[in-house]
Amino acid sequence: MAKAIVGIIGGSGVYKLAGLTDVREQRVATPWGEPSGVLHFGRIGGAEAVFLARHGQGHRFSPSTINYRANIDALKRAGVTDVIAVSACGSFREELFPGLFVLVDQFEDRTFARQTSFFGAGCVAHVPMAHPTSPLLRARIAAAAAAEGIACRNGGSYLCMEGPQFSTLAESLAYKARGLDVIGMTAATEAKLAREAELPYAAVAMVTDYDCWHEEHGPVDVASVLRIVRLNAERVEALLTRALEDFPAEHEPCPSGADRALDGAIMTHPDARDPELMNKLEAIVARALAAAR
Repeated sequence: MAKAIVGIIGGSGVYKLAGLTDVREQRVATPWGEPSGVLHFGRIGGAEAVFLARHGQGHRFSPSTINYRANIDALKRAGVTDVIAVSACGSFREELFPGLFVLVDQFEDRTFARQTSFFGAGCVAHVPMAHPTSPLLRARIAAAAAAEGIACRNGGSYLCMEGPQFSTLAESLAYKARGLDVIGMTAATEAKLAREAELPYAAVAMVTDYDCWHEEHGPVDVASVLRIVRLNAERVEALLTRALEDFPAEHEPCPSGADRALDGAIMTHPDARDPELMNKLEAIVARALAAAR
Protein backbone atom coordinates (compact mmCIF):
# COMPACT_ATOMS: atom_id res chain seq x y z
CA MET A 1 0.00 0.00 0.00
CA ALA A 2 1.29 3.49 -0.90
CA LYS A 3 2.40 6.04 1.65
CA ALA A 4 -0.29 8.69 2.13
CA ILE A 5 0.66 12.19 0.99
CA VAL A 6 -2.08 14.83 1.02
CA GLY A 7 -2.10 17.53 -1.63
CA ILE A 8 -3.66 20.82 -0.55
CA ILE A 9 -4.80 23.24 -3.26
CA GLY A 10 -5.39 26.75 -1.95
CA GLY A 11 -7.87 29.02 -3.67
CA SER A 12 -8.67 32.73 -3.49
CA GLY A 13 -7.06 34.22 -0.39
CA VAL A 14 -5.30 30.97 0.54
CA TYR A 15 -1.81 31.40 -0.87
CA LYS A 16 0.12 29.68 1.91
CA LEU A 17 -0.47 27.43 4.89
CA ALA A 18 1.03 28.70 8.14
CA GLY A 19 0.46 25.27 9.67
CA LEU A 20 2.82 23.58 7.21
CA THR A 21 6.08 22.71 8.99
CA ASP A 22 9.50 21.44 7.81
CA VAL A 23 8.81 23.23 4.55
CA ARG A 24 10.86 22.82 1.41
CA GLU A 25 9.99 24.31 -1.95
CA GLN A 26 10.36 22.53 -5.26
CA ARG A 27 9.43 23.45 -8.80
CA VAL A 28 8.01 20.39 -10.55
CA ALA A 29 8.16 20.25 -14.35
CA THR A 30 5.29 18.66 -16.26
CA PRO A 31 4.72 17.83 -19.94
CA TRP A 32 1.57 20.00 -19.77
CA GLY A 33 3.45 23.18 -19.01
CA GLU A 34 4.15 25.13 -15.83
CA PRO A 35 2.02 24.64 -12.71
CA SER A 36 0.64 27.71 -10.95
CA GLY A 37 3.78 27.91 -8.82
CA VAL A 38 6.28 26.00 -6.74
CA LEU A 39 5.11 23.10 -4.61
CA HIS A 40 5.57 23.45 -0.86
CA PHE A 41 6.43 20.13 0.79
CA GLY A 42 6.10 19.68 4.54
CA ARG A 43 3.97 18.25 7.31
CA ILE A 44 0.62 19.17 8.82
CA GLY A 45 0.10 17.39 12.09
CA GLY A 46 1.39 13.89 11.55
CA ALA A 47 0.78 13.79 7.82
CA GLU A 48 3.00 14.55 4.86
CA ALA A 49 1.50 17.30 2.74
CA VAL A 50 2.16 19.25 -0.44
CA PHE A 51 0.65 22.71 -0.87
CA LEU A 52 -0.01 24.51 -4.16
CA ALA A 53 -1.63 27.93 -4.58
CA ARG A 54 -4.13 27.47 -7.41
CA HIS A 55 -3.99 31.07 -8.63
CA GLY A 56 -0.25 31.49 -8.03
CA GLN A 57 1.42 33.82 -5.57
CA GLY A 58 -0.17 37.24 -5.83
CA HIS A 59 -3.21 35.71 -7.58
CA ARG A 60 -1.74 35.87 -11.10
CA PHE A 61 -4.06 33.39 -12.82
CA SER A 62 -7.79 33.75 -13.44
CA PRO A 63 -10.01 30.63 -13.27
CA SER A 64 -9.84 30.37 -17.08
CA THR A 65 -6.05 30.72 -17.36
CA ILE A 66 -4.99 28.30 -14.61
CA ASN A 67 -3.05 25.36 -16.03
CA TYR A 68 -5.14 22.74 -14.25
CA ARG A 69 -3.51 19.81 -16.03
CA ALA A 70 -0.05 20.92 -14.99
CA ASN A 71 -1.20 21.43 -11.39
CA ILE A 72 -2.73 17.96 -11.05
CA ASP A 73 0.13 16.29 -12.93
CA ALA A 74 2.68 18.03 -10.67
CA LEU A 75 0.89 16.79 -7.55
CA LYS A 76 0.80 13.27 -8.99
CA ARG A 77 4.51 13.39 -9.73
CA ALA A 78 5.14 14.64 -6.19
CA GLY A 79 3.67 11.40 -4.83
CA VAL A 80 0.37 12.87 -3.67
CA THR A 81 -2.29 10.22 -3.01
CA ASP A 82 -5.25 12.40 -1.93
CA VAL A 83 -6.25 15.98 -2.75
CA ILE A 84 -8.11 18.49 -0.58
CA ALA A 85 -8.97 21.68 -2.47
CA VAL A 86 -10.14 24.91 -0.85
CA SER A 87 -12.03 27.54 -2.84
CA ALA A 88 -14.40 30.47 -2.44
CA CYS A 89 -17.99 30.11 -3.64
CA GLY A 90 -21.35 31.86 -3.77
CA SER A 91 -24.52 30.41 -2.23
CA PHE A 92 -27.98 29.82 -3.70
CA ARG A 93 -29.56 28.99 -0.35
CA GLU A 94 -30.38 31.21 2.61
CA GLU A 95 -29.15 28.54 5.05
CA LEU A 96 -25.77 28.32 3.29
CA PHE A 97 -24.55 31.58 4.74
CA PRO A 98 -21.25 33.44 4.22
CA GLY A 99 -18.62 31.81 6.40
CA LEU A 100 -20.08 28.30 6.09
CA PHE A 101 -17.93 25.54 4.59
CA VAL A 102 -19.64 23.18 2.12
CA LEU A 103 -18.05 19.80 1.36
CA VAL A 104 -19.18 19.41 -2.23
CA ASP A 105 -20.33 16.01 -3.45
CA GLN A 106 -21.75 16.89 -6.89
CA PHE A 107 -20.86 19.20 -9.78
CA GLU A 108 -22.53 20.75 -12.78
CA ASP A 109 -19.80 21.92 -15.14
CA ARG A 110 -20.69 24.95 -17.27
CA THR A 111 -17.12 25.83 -18.28
CA PHE A 112 -16.11 26.01 -21.95
CA ALA A 113 -12.69 27.69 -22.30
CA ARG A 114 -10.32 25.28 -20.57
CA GLN A 115 -8.85 21.80 -20.83
CA THR A 116 -10.72 19.31 -18.64
CA SER A 117 -9.01 16.06 -19.66
CA PHE A 118 -5.53 14.64 -20.02
CA PHE A 119 -6.77 12.33 -22.77
CA GLY A 120 -7.70 12.99 -26.40
CA ALA A 121 -6.78 12.05 -29.95
CA GLY A 122 -4.25 9.22 -29.69
CA CYS A 123 -5.49 7.89 -26.37
CA VAL A 124 -9.16 7.99 -25.43
CA ALA A 125 -10.32 7.27 -21.89
CA HIS A 126 -13.67 7.60 -20.13
CA VAL A 127 -13.54 7.64 -16.32
CA PRO A 128 -16.64 7.33 -14.12
CA MET A 129 -17.77 10.60 -12.51
CA ALA A 130 -21.09 9.69 -10.88
CA HIS A 131 -19.57 10.40 -7.47
CA PRO A 132 -16.85 12.97 -8.18
CA THR A 133 -15.55 13.55 -4.65
CA SER A 134 -14.20 11.17 -2.04
CA PRO A 135 -16.69 10.26 0.72
CA LEU A 136 -13.79 9.16 2.93
CA LEU A 137 -12.01 12.52 2.66
CA ARG A 138 -15.28 14.39 3.17
CA ALA A 139 -16.02 12.39 6.31
CA ARG A 140 -12.59 13.20 7.72
CA ILE A 141 -13.00 16.91 6.98
CA ALA A 142 -16.54 16.96 8.42
CA ALA A 143 -15.31 15.31 11.62
CA ALA A 144 -12.48 17.85 11.85
CA ALA A 145 -14.94 20.72 11.38
CA ALA A 146 -17.15 19.37 14.17
CA ALA A 147 -14.15 19.00 16.48
CA GLU A 148 -13.06 22.59 15.78
CA GLY A 149 -16.56 24.03 16.02
CA ILE A 150 -16.48 25.17 12.39
CA ALA A 151 -19.83 25.53 10.61
CA CYS A 152 -19.79 22.93 7.85
CA ARG A 153 -22.24 21.03 5.66
CA ASN A 154 -21.21 17.64 4.29
CA GLY A 155 -22.70 17.47 0.81
CA GLY A 156 -23.83 19.99 -1.75
CA SER A 157 -24.03 20.61 -5.49
CA TYR A 158 -21.54 23.03 -7.06
CA LEU A 159 -22.18 24.88 -10.30
CA CYS A 160 -18.83 25.53 -11.99
CA MET A 161 -19.06 28.59 -14.26
CA GLU A 162 -16.39 29.83 -16.64
CA GLY A 163 -15.95 33.35 -15.28
CA PRO A 164 -14.03 35.45 -14.61
CA GLN A 165 -17.16 37.61 -14.46
CA PHE A 166 -19.69 36.87 -11.73
CA SER A 167 -23.22 35.71 -12.67
CA THR A 168 -25.90 37.85 -14.21
CA LEU A 169 -29.09 38.09 -12.15
CA ALA A 170 -30.93 35.94 -14.73
CA GLU A 171 -28.27 33.22 -14.47
CA SER A 172 -28.24 33.34 -10.68
CA LEU A 173 -32.01 33.02 -10.43
CA ALA A 174 -32.02 30.14 -12.93
CA TYR A 175 -29.33 28.22 -11.06
CA LYS A 176 -31.15 28.77 -7.78
CA ALA A 177 -34.45 27.60 -9.27
CA ARG A 178 -32.78 24.36 -10.39
CA GLY A 179 -31.95 23.53 -6.78
CA LEU A 180 -28.18 23.98 -6.96
CA ASP A 181 -26.38 24.86 -3.74
CA VAL A 182 -23.23 26.85 -4.49
CA ILE A 183 -21.37 28.38 -7.43
CA GLY A 184 -17.66 28.71 -8.15
CA MET A 185 -15.20 28.75 -11.02
CA THR A 186 -12.59 26.04 -10.40
CA ALA A 187 -13.50 22.87 -8.52
CA ALA A 188 -15.26 20.84 -11.25
CA THR A 189 -12.26 21.15 -13.57
CA GLU A 190 -9.91 19.95 -10.82
CA ALA A 191 -12.24 17.11 -9.87
CA LYS A 192 -12.33 15.77 -13.43
CA LEU A 193 -8.56 15.86 -13.83
CA ALA A 194 -7.96 14.44 -10.36
CA ARG A 195 -10.24 11.52 -11.24
CA GLU A 196 -8.26 10.84 -14.43
CA ALA A 197 -5.06 11.00 -12.36
CA GLU A 198 -6.61 8.52 -9.89
CA LEU A 199 -6.42 11.00 -7.03
CA PRO A 200 -9.33 10.99 -4.54
CA TYR A 201 -10.52 14.60 -4.36
CA ALA A 202 -12.44 16.66 -1.81
CA ALA A 203 -13.60 20.24 -2.34
CA VAL A 204 -14.03 22.57 0.64
CA ALA A 205 -16.17 25.38 -0.76
CA MET A 206 -16.07 28.44 1.52
CA VAL A 207 -19.28 30.45 1.12
CA THR A 208 -18.37 34.13 0.72
CA ASP A 209 -21.63 35.60 -0.64
CA TYR A 210 -25.15 34.93 -1.92
CA ASP A 211 -24.18 35.33 -5.58
CA CYS A 212 -26.58 38.07 -6.80
CA TRP A 213 -30.04 36.50 -6.36
CA HIS A 214 -30.49 37.73 -2.78
CA GLU A 215 -32.36 41.05 -2.81
CA GLU A 216 -31.05 42.15 0.59
CA HIS A 217 -27.40 41.47 -0.23
CA GLY A 218 -27.19 42.75 -3.81
CA PRO A 219 -24.46 42.05 -6.41
CA VAL A 220 -21.21 40.27 -5.61
CA ASP A 221 -18.00 42.30 -5.49
CA VAL A 222 -14.38 41.36 -4.87
CA ALA A 223 -14.09 43.46 -1.70
CA SER A 224 -16.92 41.62 0.06
CA VAL A 225 -15.60 38.23 -1.09
CA LEU A 226 -12.09 38.94 0.19
CA ARG A 227 -13.43 40.18 3.51
CA ILE A 228 -15.03 36.79 4.19
CA VAL A 229 -12.01 34.94 2.79
CA ARG A 230 -9.74 36.71 5.25
CA LEU A 231 -12.08 35.81 8.11
CA ASN A 232 -11.97 32.19 6.96
CA ALA A 233 -8.17 31.94 6.73
CA GLU A 234 -7.57 30.90 10.33
CA ARG A 235 -10.47 28.45 10.27
CA VAL A 236 -9.17 26.84 7.09
CA GLU A 237 -5.81 26.28 8.75
CA ALA A 238 -7.46 24.86 11.88
CA LEU A 239 -9.68 22.60 9.76
CA LEU A 240 -6.81 21.18 7.71
CA THR A 241 -4.56 20.75 10.73
CA ARG A 242 -7.25 18.78 12.57
CA ALA A 243 -8.17 16.73 9.48
CA LEU A 244 -4.54 15.71 8.92
CA GLU A 245 -3.64 15.30 12.58
CA ASP A 246 -4.38 11.57 12.59
CA PHE A 247 -4.39 10.97 8.85
CA PRO A 248 -3.42 7.35 8.07
CA ALA A 249 0.24 6.83 7.25
CA GLU A 250 -0.78 4.61 4.33
CA HIS A 251 -3.25 5.56 1.63
CA GLU A 252 -6.70 4.07 2.22
CA PRO A 253 -8.61 2.82 -0.84
CA CYS A 254 -11.28 5.29 -1.91
CA PRO A 255 -14.88 3.94 -1.61
CA SER A 256 -15.78 5.69 -4.88
CA GLY A 257 -12.99 3.87 -6.71
CA ALA A 258 -11.22 7.14 -7.55
CA ASP A 259 -7.78 5.61 -7.05
CA ARG A 260 -8.60 2.89 -9.62
CA ALA A 261 -10.55 5.11 -12.03
CA LEU A 262 -8.50 4.12 -15.10
CA ASP A 263 -9.16 0.40 -14.72
CA GLY A 264 -10.97 -0.46 -17.94
CA ALA A 265 -11.31 3.22 -18.87
CA ILE A 266 -8.76 3.42 -21.72
CA MET A 267 -10.52 2.66 -24.99
CA THR A 268 -7.68 3.04 -27.49
CA HIS A 269 -5.94 -0.15 -28.56
CA PRO A 270 -2.22 -0.18 -27.66
CA ASP A 271 -1.26 -0.31 -31.34
CA ALA A 272 -3.27 2.85 -32.06
CA ARG A 273 -1.99 4.97 -29.19
CA ASP A 274 -0.04 8.10 -30.04
CA PRO A 275 3.51 7.76 -28.61
CA GLU A 276 3.85 11.50 -27.99
CA LEU A 277 0.64 11.66 -25.98
CA MET A 278 1.53 8.47 -24.08
CA ASN A 279 4.81 10.06 -23.03
CA LYS A 280 2.90 13.05 -21.67
CA LEU A 281 0.53 10.69 -19.86
CA GLU A 282 3.36 8.78 -18.19
CA ALA A 283 2.64 9.88 -14.60
CA ILE A 284 -1.14 9.64 -15.04
CA VAL A 285 -1.45 6.14 -16.53
CA ALA A 286 1.58 4.34 -15.04
CA ARG A 287 -0.39 2.31 -12.47
CA ALA A 288 -3.22 1.39 -14.84
CA LEU A 289 -0.89 0.26 -17.63
CA ALA A 290 1.21 -1.77 -15.23
CA ALA A 291 -1.92 -3.44 -13.82
CA ALA A 292 -3.16 -4.26 -17.32
CA ARG A 293 -0.01 -6.16 -18.27
